Amino acid sequence: MGLNSSETHHNSGSGKVGFTAASASALREPFRILTTILLSLLLPLSFLLLARIATAHYLLSVSDYYPIPTQSPSSSLCSLLLYTKTPSILHLLVSVISVSSLTHALTGNISQSPEPLTRPRLYTAWILLCLLQVCVGLGIEGSIAAGIDGSGFGQENSFLCRVIFFFGLHETMLFWGRTVVKPVVDDTIFGYWRKEGWVEKVALGLSYGGLWWWRLREEVESLVMVPEVKRELMMGIGVADFVGWWLYYLTVTIGMFRVIKGLICSVVILTRRRDGGESRPNDDKV
Repeated sequence: MGLNSSETHHNSGSGKVGFTAASASALREPFRILTTILLSLLLPLSFLLLARIATAHYLLSVSDYYPIPTQSPSSSLCSLLLYTKTPSILHLLVSVISVSSLTHALTGNISQSPEPLTRPRLYTAWILLCLLQVCVGLGIEGSIAAGIDGSGFGQENSFLCRVIFFFGLHETMLFWGRTVVKPVVDDTIFGYWRKEGWVEKVALGLSYGGLWWWRLREEVESLVMVPEVKRELMMGIGVADFVGWWLYYLTVTIGMFRVIKGLICSVVILTRRRDGGESRPNDDKV
């Protein structure tokens, strides 16, 4: 009897451990998807912050004094992002990511093979992710505290240009997520590469669309409108203003390549279907 009771207790303990392990394993995948989505949205948020930086530079140019909040110990770091008229580390990071995304758009799709990442590449991804997260976090917090909003410049660009920029920014975000965010998240949670599923793709697309509709579509135009307004007012255009303008149209270029590739793929698919439909009656006659 004692032996049977001990075996029963051991089996029940093993069952509890197995259930706990299964529950933890089941929670890992949703946590990975949520983390990947949130960190991937850092790239669109960086464009939102760049637009607010352009607005802050404009306010500094038209006013001899603009109040800089000193509410938190990190205000000096926020000031370096918002109120320094020279390009910041955020401009450099976004420029590197955007140029790399354009290169991949020209050369082909991003490889998603399950090959293990090298440690130097993984460490580089960690550094880029941490830098961008710190810059975006401090910058967005500082812009909210200062009351900076880039929506005052309106949407002056054409509807087609805004749509192409939407696709270009989405393509750049996908590049950022697959080359930097996903390797870091997969290695941290699982220790190995995980295949990207349709649930993750749909959730990321919906999150990006929500962010675009909520803030980006109203404020991102500041990147191109601020230099235009300064030029009309005969004001000096800073290097940071030019970099923001260049990043906007670089993203538009990425969007153009994506649209063209999509149209070519659609034509190829339709052509193959038509050729397949025409060949079947001929085969039946033979």
